Amino acid sequence: MAANPGFPLVLDVKGWLVLVIGGAEEASEKSQRLLESGARVTVISPTLNEPLRLLAASGKIIHRGRQFRETDLDHAILILNTIRGDRDFARMLSAQAREKHVLLWSVDYPDASSVTMPAVVEAGHVRVAISTSGVAPALSGFMKEDLEQILDTEFIEFVEWLGHLREQAKANEPDAEKRRALFHDALDGFRFLGKVRYPKVWTERRTEAVTNKQSDTEK
Repeated sequence: MAANPGFPLVLDVKGWLVLVIGGAEEASEKSQRLLESGARVTVISPTLNEPLRLLAASGKIIHRGRQFRETDLDHAILILNTIRGDRDFARMLSAQAREKHVLLWSVDYPDASSVTMPAVVEAGHVRVAISTSGVAPALSGFMKEDLEQILDTEFIEFVEWLGHLREQAKANEPDAEKRRALFHDALDGFRFLGKVRYPKVWTERRTEAVTNKQSDTEK
């Protein structure tokens, strides 16, 4: 199955202009995440849902109450298109974004996007991004839910402790090798362990495939 895994990275949007097209739940969620990352957010949509209206009223986002215009791309580094069911618009937006060298994510249209949006698990300072290269996006959601249960409050406290330990070592221990040894000892015994439980439909299908393969070999 052909898929483009892309080149994973984290984009620093602090202080940069990011456009969000659409005014519903998806746009609201993405706008909030962008604000938490320090971006300057402009939402382009004739209408807004209540959370976006509150953000606009408080001055946290800029709202353009109209349809998208090509000039909206000026000075933006990223566009998040949250409008579903309009492939023609997504393709038009893709062509204009490429012409102006602006990164683009369009919901449901990876072929019209220059970036993908992985499912992100947040646990304190830790971020775990999950991507299936667009092959099975629903799987990312299931994995995200389970990881959120594993990376619990104790894990967040553990990472905080490691951060304090690192700062103390940098302030009190000038020898880099000794600092590395200290961090190694602090992490000694830590393991991220897990086991995958597959759905019944898959186990039955896999068992059938193995049985058929054995039958073909015996012939």
